[in-house]
Amino acid sequence: MKIEVLYFAYLRELLGFDREEVETPDDVRTVGALREWLVAKGEPYASAFANLKRIRAALNEELASDDAALKEGDVVAFFPPVTGG
Repeated sequence: MKIEVLYFAYLRELLGFDREEVETPDDVRTVGALREWLVAKGEPYASAFANLKRIRAALNEELASDDAALKEGDVVAFFPPVTGG
């Protein structure tokens, strides 16, 4: 399935781009599986996602957990936690 993936903050800096459209294999059906698939592609993804505890995800502009289901045409954003003040 085709998914648009957006990267923010240091993820964008480490990857060198802020978005991409990916064609995922059939077994990538959740946000967590998408993240794992990206990491398995090697560099620069492996370095960008090295500290998974510091990366959050949104699915179609809503915060999402790793078990959130994906479907064709979804937009997934990965970003570090945000602090306010």
